[in-house]
Amino acid sequence: MARRAELAILDLPDFGLPTVQPTLSDNIYLNRLSKLRERCKDEYSHMVVYGDREHSANIAYLTGFDPRFEEAALIVDIEGDEQWIMVGNEGMGYLEISPIKESLQPVLYQPFSLLGQDRSMSSPLKDILQDTGITRNSRVGVAGWKYYSKEETETPDQWMEVPSYLVDTLRVEASQVTNATHVFMHQTDGLRATNEVEQLAVFEYASTLTSQAVKNVIFGVKPDMTEYQAVQLMGLNGYPISVHTMLSTGERAWMGLPSPSSKIIEKGDAFTTALGLQGALNSRAGWLVEDETQLPKKIRDYIPKLAAPYFEAVVDWLELMGIGTTGGDLYKVVHDRIGDPFYGVELNPGHLIHLDEWVNSPIYEGSKDRIKPGMAIQVDIIPGTGTEYFTSNIEDGIAIGDKGTRNRLMEKYPEAWNRITRRRDYMVDG
Repeated sequence: MARRAELAILDLPDFGLPTVQPTLSDNIYLNRLSKLRERCKDEYSHMVVYGDREHSANIAYLTGFDPRFEEAALIVDIEGDEQWIMVGNEGMGYLEISPIKESLQPVLYQPFSLLGQDRSMSSPLKDILQDTGITRNSRVGVAGWKYYSKEETETPDQWMEVPSYLVDTLRVEASQVTNATHVFMHQTDGLRATNEVEQLAVFEYASTLTSQAVKNVIFGVKPDMTEYQAVQLMGLNGYPISVHTMLSTGERAWMGLPSPSSKIIEKGDAFTTALGLQGALNSRAGWLVEDETQLPKKIRDYIPKLAAPYFEAVVDWLELMGIGTTGGDLYKVVHDRIGDPFYGVELNPGHLIHLDEWVNSPIYEGSKDRIKPGMAIQVDIIPGTGTEYFTSNIEDGIAIGDKGTRNRLMEKYPEAWNRITRRRDYMVDG
């Protein structure tokens, strides 16, 4: 018989904040470049990885360099041992951020720069491509931030979401130019679908910040604050974000994604907030009330009708989650609980998270994709009821680790491991 959730008052332990920030060594990045070459050696002669301010995860994964104001492109000679990074005027100085800067050949390409800046010092794009060894015999893979399927187009490998001038020039200079984003972002086999222990430790660090920030808001928000004042409770420290910071109340909350405003928060408002940092996101949604008597009269059964079944679905999802579990089974366990159209669960109930908030998802109806060790997964089950009940939301990140992963985390990152075990124990024993 399925267990049922009950409303209760619980003490939430303080799991502590990090005193040590994990970082990735140059060897991590160099090993990733080696893995890329091994993965692509039979298919491509060169890989062009494009990035911009919004879509920097693939290029940052390989180099530790994330484009800020400008665009950038990493060109990797798959058959050799060289890589070139094309950046604009401001990117040249910022390249120092890369732990493998000595292994990157910087190329100034000023069309990547902001409008109005100097364009007089960079070579034509075709000359730059030729200098990296791209010829009419080259087979070039292009990685942006999406790839496509036969459901979307008859020629998915020809669809690109990077600038046309880059693709057009590549198609003149090379014999074959195809979308290769799947190499990085496939839901099970992409390079970023699983993570090194070191990367998981970095993500855990970010997760402590997002979790604490959202907790600060939930425990500190009060009527008569503005939404801006509520967000200030997060106590942000400047860690790089992966999504716009979100907080909205009242009618604005129904949109889900707004940034905060000067709106005054009122008792009884619908409420939602989320903070996403690179590698982590936490979100909560519900109502700003002390108990059900302060809810609108028509939805005073909010707990038994929506919040409790939703919580039960998340618990079932977490209990089923594990190495070898199929995405289809995870989808089913959620929809067995809250598959009724009332709940409006339309997005994938869970997805991979990385430097970008959403990489891809192995969790969809009928999925045979299996959960692997090293995956970082976002609990992202969102009931969009579209009714006066609004929603309830628990978004948190988890990591999947086998015994070896857990042992390495424990040995290399004892402070993080202590937080991990304390959180896990609390979830199990409550």
